[in-house]
Amino acid sequence: MRIDVITLFPEFFQSPLAVSLMGKALAKNIATIELTNPRDFTTDRHHRVDDEPYGGGVGMLMKPEPLFLAVESLPTFTDREIILLSPQGETLTQPLLKQLAQKEQLVLICGNYEGVDERVVEHLVTQEISLGDFVLTCGEIPALALINGVIRLLPGTVGKTESLKYESFEEGLLDYPQYTRPRNFRGWEVPSVLLEGNHQMIADWRREQQLRKTKLRRPDLFKQFLAEQQDG
Repeated sequence: MRIDVITLFPEFFQSPLAVSLMGKALAKNIATIELTNPRDFTTDRHHRVDDEPYGGGVGMLMKPEPLFLAVESLPTFTDREIILLSPQGETLTQPLLKQLAQKEQLVLICGNYEGVDERVVEHLVTQEISLGDFVLTCGEIPALALINGVIRLLPGTVGKTESLKYESFEEGLLDYPQYTRPRNFRGWEVPSVLLEGNHQMIADWRREQQLRKTKLRRPDLFKQFLAEQQDG
């Protein structure tokens, strides 16, 4: 997979993408990431990428020309998605990450200032994605989260791929509680069912915990899970 990031701040990505599983995955060429600065496609001597909105308003907007030219300078893969990271976009979820992980190429446009010229949304991007119902200082933060979520799904990134099947949101449920040594920490004991070696009892306990935790912490997910079970 190739991931192109259109960003005013390429240095933002240098450290996060060089460490942990992300760094190892990129070193193994499981994915390649290219950073493109739209300032490189400006023609004025100040390299301006923003301007005042027509009709007035607070703040500045990113201009369309540098963004269009930056994207048009990239190689075009057959199966690609051009994504604008925006609070107005579809909320990023695990199912959406799975869909994106199947693409050959992702082009991520990181918004800044008060947003981008609407013509970028209408005529350039194919999808808008948001981390949630809140506003951040820049689109680089959600872009990094999306990159992390996609690359960890690619074959070879996570050592034990079986573990991906039992994580939060894989079935629409939160993950079950997990414990490690010591067995007793400050008087808090590991649940005895996990120590008895009965794999069926452990599986039943974990399922029960998933249901209980999801119902308590994310009733919206629990309701959706029940509806899908009934439909299935």
